[in-house]
Amino acid sequence: MPTTAPEITLSARKLTRSFGSQPVIHDLSLQLRRGEVLGLLGHNGAGKSTTLQMLTGCLLPDNARKNGCSIEICGIDLLRHPALAKSHIGYLPETPPLYRELSVNDYLIFAARLRGMGSAAAREALQQARLRCGLESVGNKIIGTLSKGYQQRVGIAQAIIHRPAVIVLDEPTVGLDPSQIREIRGLIRELGNNSSVILSTHLLSEVESVCDRVEIMQHGRLIYGDTSARMQQYGQVSGFTISLRNPPPPEELQAIPGINRVDQLSAGQFRILYDADNNPSAALLTLAEQRGWQLQQLTPLQATLEDVFVRITDAETAATGETR
Repeated sequence: MPTTAPEITLSARKLTRSFGSQPVIHDLSLQLRRGEVLGLLGHNGAGKSTTLQMLTGCLLPDNARKNGCSIEICGIDLLRHPALAKSHIGYLPETPPLYRELSVNDYLIFAARLRGMGSAAAREALQQARLRCGLESVGNKIIGTLSKGYQQRVGIAQAIIHRPAVIVLDEPTVGLDPSQIREIRGLIRELGNNSSVILSTHLLSEVESVCDRVEIMQHGRLIYGDTSARMQQYGQVSGFTISLRNPPPPEELQAIPGINRVDQLSAGQFRILYDADNNPSAALLTLAEQRGWQLQQLTPLQATLEDVFVRITDAETAATGETR
């Protein structure tokens, strides 16, 4: 077994899974690095929860005993040494595994003891988990009486109480109100400072807020992977919109060197597209001043994360001929 903390905390190779005759996951491979927050992004039904269940040992891959299929947690083979590998994992399913009739303290002590902690170690772990998850004021309250946001915090607390190297969160903010979502996202970001985190989501804002890297999943396959920042630059168009008080005919704008396309959005507003290495904005500003167009605004075009996600998934759909 490994004696030093590896840089790769989770590694999965060639996982497949079907339910009956319906294939759900196809030859999936991914890695998670220490200190990284990875977002598994996809439409509902893309296979995210099934993937996380396999990564945490709750569900066996169909090809678990075949060459090439493997899941390693901190260098430990999950399929051969499940108990040891799982000791390094904290898992929050989409529906938190809470005992609603217990108090927060009793439930978290129970979770710590399930992880093999002695009484004293469990008490210390309880204090740390409550502090990290903002549960100090509700320790003696019954879980079933708490708001959904606090129940989600309790679910995260049980996942981290044993200080795992890998934290797996399935749709951690689903069903929460905007204030609760902000709080949970802040907590996830903080967890990424000390552990590796993988979370599934269909919310693009979640990826933008908390994830260092993103893997996009569609029809049980990973179709795109990169940093969140570079994902936002995927297929980015070089262009800007302008507003002119006294606009010329579009043909006059089209004649400016470097401009490839002019779309008139309204009487005085235009979308200008150009080659990435030939920005015509300086020439346009000069002509606007010379010809009295009275430029009011020039705004660079920026693709939203939603635009990028749709572009990537649509391109995959077109390439495979599949439908959503």
